[in-house]
Amino acid sequence: YANGIGDEGAGLLADALRGNTALKELLVYANGIGDEGAGLLADALRGNTALERLDLYANGIGDEGAGLLADALRGNTALQELRLGLNRIGDHGAGLLADALRANTTLKELYLGCNNVSHARLQEIRVLIQTRGQRIAAVGETK
Repeated sequence: YANGIGDEGAGLLADALRGNTALKELLVYANGIGDEGAGLLADALRGNTALERLDLYANGIGDEGAGLLADALRGNTALQELRLGLNRIGDHGAGLLADALRANTTLKELYLGCNNVSHARLQEIRVLIQTRGQRIAAVGETK
């Protein structure tokens, strides 16, 4: 929490995640991770089969980083919870995450509260989730 690791530290964590078979949770709340760091973590998620919870709350992740994470979600079969609240994600990034949910059947919780996502986009994501027959615990502001 709030260690200021930034994108460089996220890259080091990503390197560790690539060989990870035991770590289930990674919480990097308020660490100054931006789109570049999110992309590095996303690359690591593609082949990771152990991590179930990734908390990137209160970093500097925008639409680009959300899109990179969305790409990783398409093939990830382990991650069950992704917390992206209090970042800089807008409707475009939220839309990319929604598209990824069409392919990902493992994610159980997506938190996007306190971003720049419109109510209309959040509602679209809720409808998508309901129509695919899975339950996402949190999409918007609070649980």
